Amino acid sequence: MKLPVLFSCLAAISLSACNQTSKNNQHTAADSSAHGTVAVDTVHTSQNSLDWAGPYEATIPCADCEGIKTNITLKNDNTFAIVSEYINKNTKVEDSGKIMWHDNGSVVHLTGKETNMKLKVGENKLIGLDQEGHKIEGPNAHLYVYNKVEGEKL
Repeated sequence: MKLPVLFSCLAAISLSACNQTSKNNQHTAADSSAHGTVAVDTVHTSQNSLDWAGPYEATIPCADCEGIKTNITLKNDNTFAIVSEYINKNTKVEDSGKIMWHDNGSVVHLTGKETNMKLKVGENKLIGLDQEGHKIEGPNAHLYVYNKVEGEKL
């Protein structure tokens, strides 16, 4: 007689726990819809949605000069040209090469004879990334943002 009562109690507790889980799932679903769910857009990328081709410029930090004035031109044929002028050093480096797209079309990897850099493509800007592809952090991070120069499209 004690055994059937024990089983009845265990069954009641189990059903109660299932009911509680169901209620928690309902609350979680309601909370998600109330706060809005972020959907990932895998169709629209910087590569196919932005007018990314064209000239960009920035003056990036330099260890032994006042800065490096850098002009990067991205071309529709997935090539690039870069000119880096070291301020007050009378040194100019020019290079060109191919653009490789990474991270589902949001990051360009520029590779040339002298160039090996990654940049996140944004609306009218390129954001410098480190060699691992992470955003550059710190007080000078804003200096690694290349702004698009108004002018002819390439």
